[in-house]
Amino acid sequence: MKRLLWKLKNLAESFKEDQQGIGVIEVVLILVVLIGLVLIFKNEISSIVSSAFDSIKLNSEAIVK
Repeated sequence: MKRLLWKLKNLAESFKEDQQGIGVIEVVLILVVLIGLVLIFKNEISSIVSSAFDSIKLNSEAIVK
């Protein structure tokens, strides 16, 4: 009986350790996908950010005057 409980305890501990590793893998996969999207849409993102800053600059000059 003690041996069975010991095996169950070890199984539960190893499962707990495995779950922590899964979280790391999920974060790494999300980062890989995000970096891939940034590389694919690099020009579009640059255009949008540049346009937004130009608009902010133009509107802020109108407010200051």
